[in-house]
Amino acid sequence: MLVGAALIALFTGHAAGWLTLPLLPRLEAWLYDARVKATAPTAVDTRIVIVDIDEKSLREKDQGGEGRWPWRRDRLAQLVTDLFDTYGASLVALDIILSERDEPPELEALERLAREHLKAQPGLEQALARLRPSVSPDQQLAQAMTKGPVVLGYAFHNDQPAAHSRLPPGLSAQDWGLTALPAQSYPGYAGLLPTLQSQAAAAGHLNPLRDADGITRRVPLLIEHGGRYYPALSLAVLQAIAGEPVLNAVTARYGESDLRIEHVRAGPITVPVDGALNALVPFRATARSFNYVSAVDVLQRRVAVDALKGRIVLVGTSAAGLADLVATPVGPSFPGVEVHANLITGMLDGRVAHAPAYAPGTQVAMVLALGLLMLWVGDRLRPAPALAVFALTGLAAVGLNLVLLTQWQLMLPLAAPLACLASLFVFQMSFGFLVESRGKRQIAALFAHYVPPELVDHMAQDPASFTMAPQERELTVLFADVRDFTSIAERLSPHDLAELINAYLTTMSEVIRHQHQGTLDKYIGDAVMAFWGAPVNTPHHARDAVQAACDMQRALEGLNATCRARGWPTLRVGIGVNTGRMRVGDMGSKLRRAYTVMGDAVNLGSRLEGLTKAYGVDVLVGEATYERLDGWTCREIDRVRVKGKEQPVAIFEPLGPTQDITPGQHAELAQWHAVLAAYRARLWDQALDLLAPLAREHSQRTLYTVYEQRLRALRDSPPPLDWDGSTRAGV
Repeated sequence: MLVGAALIALFTGHAAGWLTLPLLPRLEAWLYDARVKATAPTAVDTRIVIVDIDEKSLREKDQGGEGRWPWRRDRLAQLVTDLFDTYGASLVALDIILSERDEPPELEALERLAREHLKAQPGLEQALARLRPSVSPDQQLAQAMTKGPVVLGYAFHNDQPAAHSRLPPGLSAQDWGLTALPAQSYPGYAGLLPTLQSQAAAAGHLNPLRDADGITRRVPLLIEHGGRYYPALSLAVLQAIAGEPVLNAVTARYGESDLRIEHVRAGPITVPVDGALNALVPFRATARSFNYVSAVDVLQRRVAVDALKGRIVLVGTSAAGLADLVATPVGPSFPGVEVHANLITGMLDGRVAHAPAYAPGTQVAMVLALGLLMLWVGDRLRPAPALAVFALTGLAAVGLNLVLLTQWQLMLPLAAPLACLASLFVFQMSFGFLVESRGKRQIAALFAHYVPPELVDHMAQDPASFTMAPQERELTVLFADVRDFTSIAERLSPHDLAELINAYLTTMSEVIRHQHQGTLDKYIGDAVMAFWGAPVNTPHHARDAVQAACDMQRALEGLNATCRARGWPTLRVGIGVNTGRMRVGDMGSKLRRAYTVMGDAVNLGSRLEGLTKAYGVDVLVGEATYERLDGWTCREIDRVRVKGKEQPVAIFEPLGPTQDITPGQHAELAQWHAVLAAYRARLWDQALDLLAPLAREHSQRTLYTVYEQRLRALRDSPPPLDWDGSTRAGV
């Protein structure tokens, strides 16, 4: 419990941001990517077309291309002109940085002559001014940008600003009523040529944002430079589409002094941002989820007009040599221009996911909820149901997270709750395994000497259900003892006697333990004590014990064959079996204890074993045992009062399963029961007459001899009138 609480505290600290657990950020990134893939639209979005400066476009002119990059601005001017005039594009955005001037050498030479050698020539400056728009590629591109709305791109970096370029005006934090915005900052930039900036409908930065693993998942919507803030190309496109040059902020207050920007608004469209003003890119399922056309095909007018008419056109590159391929959650080589396309369509559709400021709080709540649930489950359920609860809880957490993402665009953290859930489950299962293994070892150590290995294995499956603590239960006890063992011992050497007793005890014990899964209690010299029904609760303990007694007698025949072969005396064994309420458990003194049984029913079992010799039978069972022997045939022997008990009990000799009893045995039993009926009715002569044929036919049966002598004695000296047909036993 303490270790589980410590794990919950550890993951709670990570969720709250007080510490960072190794691997969890990577797991969070992987889970983010998996959710992006699972929820990404698969259809191609036809609202945006990407004019691709691809490998085909970069071929040499004699091979049908436009030549290596960078192209002259007059070709870009022609491209923009064709996109508007020929194809009817609604907006063109250039994912290209145009921060350097592109002036032809001839024009530069004329301007130098006009400045240095021909500066006195009247009208030359005016002539050059008229000539410049027609021969300057930058001027030609600027002129082409008047055909329709064009959004330009620029970039920030950590070096010096590029010469001849400048930035758009940007916005100030004061415009939003704040002193500063929590945006990324760069000291340098590659900006826009003034000639081009003056004609642009809007402009935005092209800076990617790569996470620690090198994957682009977010775009900084605003970047700070020199105290001003500049939008991303995708946001600039959104402004141009909405016709809204002014950006606004949607804020929320978390505490008296904690004012946070949660959305950036361009006209009617709001875009959720994180604490650093980054927007999560709502990627589509794969790269090229937009229609691509080759830039050279546009310039050579090989593209159908309908493919571009009314579309938002992004001009970018997929050519590997131009280094504009990025790794994203949906692919390792993703054209950078398509990152902007995904964000633009996501903003238009309101599909940009949001990681709100309260996300850490929800993560803490989930960690605590799932952690406490697993602690409760681990403390109360066994491994199989605990695994089911773990799996269902994990699936429920993931399912709820996906519902929040797909229905409300809430991207809530998932790594810490799932890692906490899994860690607690693994810990509890491991701890439970160790405890269970220890319990199994304890069970094996406690009971291995008493019960067979099969029962030990069964008990080890649920060690908590078994105990050595004393308890009262209905059990069946068995006592077996060698008759006349003293005379046998006198006839053997100590070595042979040891061998004989070891062979005898081994044979009897194997029948008890291995054949009938009894609990071996103890050896008392040559006597064996065992019981059934504990520690494993078996419903047929009486039948199992009686069957074991009969099989012990059969096993004794094989042992006697060995004894005869070695010249040893043969053995006869009397067995008493009784069923009743007994005290079972680990009992004894401080010096020595044993797992055993005690009680009147145990004592009666011992007395029954002693009576076997008196009646000349091998096995005697008590009345309670007889009543539980369904399907067995038994011979009633007598009703006896044993030492220490005044109430007479009926005793029986088990003959075997009823289905195995022969017709002759049935006839003998019927005759014997008639003898007992006459005996108990005090009809001595009638009983003797009924007994006579049995005694003649079974002269070797001691029982009939005992009753013949008893009947003659009772006939000569009848018992008192209150005689109840029972016999007082001497044991």
